[in-house]
This record gives sequence, structure tokens and C-alpha cells, in this order.
Amino acid sequence: MADIKVVGVVGSGQMGSGIAQLAAVDGLRVWLFDTDPIALSRATNSISNSVHRLIAKGHLTQVENGEVLQRLHCTTNMEDLSEADIVIEAIVESEDVKKKLFQDLDKITKRSAILASNTSSISITRLASATTRPCQVIGMHFMNPPPIMKLVEIVRGADTSDETFNVTKALAERFGKKVICSQDYSGFIVNRILMPMINEAFSTLYTGVATKEDIDTGMKLGTNHPMGPLELADFIGLDVCLSIMRVLHAGLGDSKYAPCPLLVQYVDAGRLGRKRGIGVYNYAKATELAKPSPSSKL
Repeated sequence: MADIKVVGVVGSGQMGSGIAQLAAVDGLRVWLFDTDPIALSRATNSISNSVHRLIAKGHLTQVENGEVLQRLHCTTNMEDLSEADIVIEAIVESEDVKKKLFQDLDKITKRSAILASNTSSISITRLASATTRPCQVIGMHFMNPPPIMKLVEIVRGADTSDETFNVTKALAERFGKKVICSQDYSGFIVNRILMPMINEAFSTLYTGVATKEDIDTGMKLGTNHPMGPLELADFIGLDVCLSIMRVLHAGLGDSKYAPCPLLVQYVDAGRLGRKRGIGVYNYAKATELAKPSPSSKL
């Protein structure tokens, strides 16, 4: 397995574009793939703006900025990923969708390529089973936003080889990240702990124990968290939180992981958080929506 020189990234949302930026800034050639050309255009603008902020802070020069953008190639043709040494997917948190993607990548990429998933909860072993190279499939879970957060959670599937693990770990460390390693269990490390806390915050709101503001303030000032759990859920995306809770509930079989009805209701109503302008909090207006009673309809 050769050194990583070309990185493919699938999905040009906040996670995918952030991962692509990390690789390009590090000097690697990057292919950023998405089926939506508008999303790719947004990603390019986001990366350019982020790099300019690095220049303003003295972390990059104008010359380096030009080189970074030259190393970034956006494409709507998946075949362009064929030369990648590693492909990192950062698409919707759906096992079926990811499995289909891994089947396609298995056919397109060279036999030596590593296939990595940025999944925050889905079994790497099951994703690997969709390929003919399970020893080269691994979880590489970046925190959001990838250029800023210092952690990468690496998850080995049942068949992930030592070589695949070592190459992936070295790449994360090359990006300046601290690596933690998890076994392939539902939720891994971070979300196994974080999502039940967020879910419990929703239950605390749902049962009327406190207002959303007091719940978030309590956790920020009482436990020194930079964001309250409800604010953080809006930042992550309530649909993502719900998806992870369902993976935990199904995978671990314990009722304590059952998603809070209020979280389900918000997602059903399309209140997905910051990306939709409304979640627990209303980001589209100065006045936030009042919490509905448990029996009310949205």
C-alpha cells in the first residue's frame, strides 16, 4: 500500500469540504466528488473563504493559498476518483446509501486504495462487507468542522488490516489531528457518550423540567461545555442526532437509547437545526419559537 498522495472525498457538504480542505492545505492532490454541481460550487467558495481566514491569521501565505486551490479538483464524475490512494466518504448517515457507494467505489478505485467512512455511528464491518476489499475499509470519523476540531476517531472493522490502520492513522496525524481508536460498536466512542446526553436534554425539555435556555446554560456554566446540548444538536443537525440514536437503539438493544419523542417530532416537522434555519432554536427570526407541549402538534 503506497504512501497517500491523492485523496478522494465523496460529499461536498460541511464535512466533505472540510476534509478536502485539510488534505489540500497539507499538500495533497484532492478530488472532491458530488452529484450536485451547485453543492460543489458552494464547497469551493467555502474552502476559499476558509483558506483566506487562515491567511488573515498568518497560518498561510497568499502563494500557498493559490497552491491549495490548484490542488483541489471538483468533479461530478465518480470515475475521477480512480487515481485516489484513499477515498473518504462524507455523505448522508444511511447504511444502505453508504453500502451502495462503497460497492461503486470498490469497482472504480485502484485495488490498493483505502476506502474510509466518516460515519459517526454505522458499522464499518457491515460497510466493508459491500466490497471485495474488507481489509482496506476503515472508519475515519472527523469532528465538525474538520479544519478546526482536533480529533479524528478511527474505527477498525472486523477485517481491517494493520497496514490500513497505520496508513490512515498516519494521514490523520499528518493533518495535525489527535487520533483515538474505537472498536466497531454502535456509536463508537464519541457518539456513544454524546448522543444519549443530547437525547436526555430533549427529554428534559419534553417533560417540562426546564426551558431550553436553562438546559443549555446549565450545561455550559455547570459543566464547562462550550455549547449547550440543545444548541449543539442544532449545530450537528437534529436528523443526524436522530439517526445516530436509532443506530444505538437498534445496535445495543437497550431502551435507554430510544429517541426522545420530541426529537422525533422536530425531525418529522423539518426542524433540523441551523442548516434549515430552525430546530430547537429559530435561526431565521429574532424571536425563538416557544416549546410545544408534549401533546401538541407542530
